[in-house]
Amino acid sequence: MTDLSLQLRRTAALRTPTDLGAQATTDIAASLTGLLADMFALYLKTKNFHWHLSGPNFRDYHLMLDEQGDQIFATTDAIAERARKVGGATLRSIGHINRIQRLLDNDADYVTPQDMLAELADDNRRLTGFLRATHGVCESHNDVASTSLIEVWIDEAERRSWFLYEITRPAR
Repeated sequence: MTDLSLQLRRTAALRTPTDLGAQATTDIAASLTGLLADMFALYLKTKNFHWHLSGPNFRDYHLMLDEQGDQIFATTDAIAERARKVGGATLRSIGHINRIQRLLDNDADYVTPQDMLAELADDNRRLTGFLRATHGVCESHNDVASTSLIEVWIDEAERRSWFLYEITRPAR
């Protein structure tokens, strides 16, 4: 390898070769990156509520939110790597997340456990919609690997929503 070709490789843009095409790369990477920002926002909110819970159901809610946080965090690397595998780039900083996340943060000093759980249930339902939209983008470009992964994440988000909804319902 010549010095010039080595120099070019070191300064080349991050464009992983793919057979999906330039427009697919742009569309899929952008959709996955938006999804990734929301996953990080939901992860941090879930951990925030996990850390700040109180009340008679503390142990059960604390453990459930810890489990849910772990599940959400586990998706982040796979999402970012899909964006890179299709030839795109992805998140670079907390500021980048803040600029594109669609789920709202909750910085309140105190939130009741019921409000925490209801808010997370709503966020997980919204996330399911974002997942479905990203699935549509990937499907339109025949990115079957991304759609396959997203289908699992939809099921996981629906399960989190279901659990959170059921524990916020009044007992009969």
